[in-house]
Amino acid sequence: MSKIYHHPVQIYYEDTDHSGVVYHPNFLKYFERAREHVIDSDKLAKLWNEKGLGFAVYKANMIFQDGVEFAEICDIRTSYELEGKYKTLWRQEVWRPGAKKPAVIGEIEMVCLDTEKRLQPIPEEIFKRLTNVSTLT
Repeated sequence: MSKIYHHPVQIYYEDTDHSGVVYHPNFLKYFERAREHVIDSDKLAKLWNEKGLGFAVYKANMIFQDGVEFAEICDIRTSYELEGKYKTLWRQEVWRPGAKKPAVIGEIEMVCLDTEKRLQPIPEEIFKRLTNVSTLT
């Protein structure tokens, strides 16, 4: 796995359910935002607009260990590894302030697809970005 990247997420009232904790599908949104910050949203948009290539979730596995509540600012911790030329595996965790363990753990497998939803190799510019960790923040 790569180094760990941190992305803060503010929990808003709209993110919660009737019990006051984050509604479980919203964690996928938080994970998506954190991955975009690792790769760079501008690069992803350019890749889609100019080459018709993007990334899609192939598999998602989530473990819920603790509820996350309204008004908390959580740390989304992200690491990844390249699995061949078509797929990346992302390990992402949601950490509540002062917690001793992650509230949610996600393992997300992503594949690269074209506009016809055909599997494509990870583009060179993204592959280079993911393998050159010194350029990532």
